[in-house]
Amino acid sequence: MRKPEARWEHTGDEHRSSPVKYADHEEVPAIIELLSCVFPAYNEAENIGPLLEEAAAALPGLAVAYEVVVVDDGSTDDTADIVRRYAAIHPQVRLVSHPQNLGYGHAVRTGLSSSRGDAVLFIDGDRQFRVADAHLLLEAFDGADLVAGRRIKRADPWHRLMIARVYKVVLNTFFGLHVSDPDCAFKLFSRDVIERLVPQLESRAAFVSPELLIRAKLAGYRLVEVPVPHHPRTAGRPKGAPPKVIFRTIGEIFRLRRSLQAQPSAVPNGTSSADRP
Repeated sequence: MRKPEARWEHTGDEHRSSPVKYADHEEVPAIIELLSCVFPAYNEAENIGPLLEEAAAALPGLAVAYEVVVVDDGSTDDTADIVRRYAAIHPQVRLVSHPQNLGYGHAVRTGLSSSRGDAVLFIDGDRQFRVADAHLLLEAFDGADLVAGRRIKRADPWHRLMIARVYKVVLNTFFGLHVSDPDCAFKLFSRDVIERLVPQLESRAAFVSPELLIRAKLAGYRLVEVPVPHHPRTAGRPKGAPPKVIFRTIGEIFRLRRSLQAQPSAVPNGTSSADRP
């Protein structure tokens, strides 16, 4: 088994159960009764059907039961119709629709808050991650509160790689967030993390993923990072790095910084009281 990279320690009690064996995978600790898989999607008509097929093939082997929550963020293509047709014959699939495009952060928050699972898997709807690779996160979930993917090699254009490097430095400087790949959209959360942290989220844009990690660190949750494959986008258009999104993300970084500084329990550099000597 690939050794996970432990980061933060949870301050509460840890529940551990005996490992179980899944077909074609290594040992995965702790049976999950209900696994939720959340797909935020905006104009992903070319990807959402194959993604749902992937989920139907992979998820039954990873938990006793599963559900798929697709959040259509006001798409102007056939994304929602494709999900509706699929859900009509697959009761595990649910569609949650925004009447208009509210932004990536809103879509992620809606999906996570609509989930019902004991564990919640979050994957972007662009098929740059494979649902079958979720076993890599589950293998590290025993004793962790959230598991974050770290892309082994990002299959993105050079300008997005440069933005990601700057982004990582900013998050480290402003919030003390020492995470290898903070905006990787391949994460697994415990139910407790979802119920406690999602109502606190403020981001409307791509900052939602790092914001979750920052709030998890401040709350004392334990994070584990694991390396995961990342694949080139083969259909649809990328939406993550236009200037409008970048400027909105910068604004959200400063707003969260100010918000945390105003809270007595939060330390300005992003560490929690548990991190102090």
